[in-house]
Amino acid sequence: MALNELRQNDRASVGHPRSGVPGQRVDSASNSRILTTRVGLRIPDSLNFDTWERAGVQLSRIADSSVWCLGDWLIYGQSNYVDRYRQAVEMAGLEYQTLRNYAWVARRFELWRRHEKLSFQHHAEVAALPPDEQDRWLDRAEQNNWSRNQLRNHRRLAENNGQVPGTAGVALLKLSVDHEQIEQWREAARRSSKRYEQWVMTALDAAAKRELELQPQDA
Repeated sequence: MALNELRQNDRASVGHPRSGVPGQRVDSASNSRILTTRVGLRIPDSLNFDTWERAGVQLSRIADSSVWCLGDWLIYGQSNYVDRYRQAVEMAGLEYQTLRNYAWVARRFELWRRHEKLSFQHHAEVAALPPDEQDRWLDRAEQNNWSRNQLRNHRRLAENNGQVPGTAGVALLKLSVDHEQIEQWREAARRSSKRYEQWVMTALDAAAKRELELQPQDA
């Protein structure tokens, strides 16, 4: 990933070495720079706090931007190179399932609807919602400077009609679920005019009853 080379007192503070070879000697002009290699950062001992802090901000922005870019990249490949895009993913050394998750979120937000002041994870948090609700929650998150976790908590409060999550029941388990599955479940809940959590519980209860009827407990 290309990062601009910047001196210690510049606006940002991350750059590339002239060579990515570990242990390369850095000349005196480079001693005030953080240098990037493919496997990590080379940070000078004399770096001041402000420069180090700015580097963290810049790295965070680059990482977040790269997720959006990878999602958009896969969407383009799926649309234009139907028979070859999987080969390109493998050649790039990327994990296809991870890219699919990025692309799923990217599809849910046109470029003009993405909030630059919010992270990709903020958008992923509300991606399964209808567009108007996505915009409402992201606007609130930006206006109130919410973290991703704060956005999640406020959504849970709203979905539970203002009741703090966890006070009325017990959280039994956490599931790792693809975004596409979540969207399918939310769509089913909308069509049945039920809240998402209510629909999930109803579906689980129905599945449990069917299984118990098929496999009665031995006397």
